[in-house]
Amino acid sequence: MLSGKSIKTTLFLGACASIFLTGCSTKTTSDSYIPYYGKTEKKKTFKPLGDQAIKNSKAMHRATMRPYKVHGKWYYPTLAKVGDTQRGIASWYGPNFHAKLTSNGEMYDMYAMTAAHKTLPMNSMVKVDNLENGKSVVVRINDRGPFITGRIIDLSNKAAHAIDMVGKGTASVKIEVLGFNAKIATTKEEKQETATVGRYYVQVGAFSRLEGAKITKRKFELILEDGYNVIIKKSDLNRVWISGFRSEQEAQDFKEANGLSGAPIIAK
Repeated sequence: MLSGKSIKTTLFLGACASIFLTGCSTKTTSDSYIPYYGKTEKKKTFKPLGDQAIKNSKAMHRATMRPYKVHGKWYYPTLAKVGDTQRGIASWYGPNFHAKLTSNGEMYDMYAMTAAHKTLPMNSMVKVDNLENGKSVVVRINDRGPFITGRIIDLSNKAAHAIDMVGKGTASVKIEVLGFNAKIATTKEEKQETATVGRYYVQVGAFSRLEGAKITKRKFELILEDGYNVIIKKSDLNRVWISGFRSEQEAQDFKEANGLSGAPIIAK
């Protein structure tokens, strides 16, 4: 179980249209869960927002797919493909954020089947499997977060109830991308939809002897954050590459942050 403070930050990223900029805010919750106001609780004045219009414009996608920085760390939203999976910890947010703006300019509705994710495109459709009890739910991504190590998705109150994780506050989950633009992929073409982005690597060493490459590989494995891997590419030399960068800018930011100004970026 993770401890400390859980940070829920709602962002709408740089150069957004002014109508969205008005929604920028920072949210903080404690690690303990927010009580759900059910039959045995005094009900507050929260009401479902109903079937609001889904924000799905080209301008919104351009803005929400830009890199952004939270607590000194850069995040790089990227396209994905149907079938992509991820495992980690799910948390949830509820009454304290109801009717406040999400990262794509919608109003957060704790009664809707939505969720926050750090990098998936807005309006991605995602299946969330609670690995602790076998329950599943399908949600639409319309917000950014959660910004705490190990946590991969922040569910709405209703979605958290659907997989029975409200009382505990967090759960071990697997998420799977089912579709994009608020639609679940059904046709062969939709199921094959994928990102049109390349892969980028930072070369941190090149050695004639394999042992030298292995030493450098182990060195970087000790300091890398989640999402990056170290590989050895054997050719004329044993080259040590850091992988996991989804854009050239992300690779460049990594170099600058780690004093690797002379390291070349490899695009594949």
